[in-house]
Amino acid sequence: MGKRKSSKAPPKKKQEKLSTVFSCPFCNHDGSVECKMDKKDFIGEAKCRICQESFSTTINALSEPIDVYCEWIDECERVNNSG
Repeated sequence: MGKRKSSKAPPKKKQEKLSTVFSCPFCNHDGSVECKMDKKDFIGEAKCRICQESFSTTINALSEPIDVYCEWIDECERVNNSG
């Protein structure tokens, strides 16, 4: 009698890391906006190093830097469309 074949689990795929550096919606410089997360105080801040524009918002435990940047872009679009 032979041994039973062991079932090996398929190798896990590596997840790509999300970026924390983005392009500025005001001065259009690539890689100039940096997002910082303060999960202790639940504040996320995005700030451009070139034109010094900044945006801060409240975050939760699952928020990522891309979420802060997307909220900034959404807020810019909302202000531009309302006025």
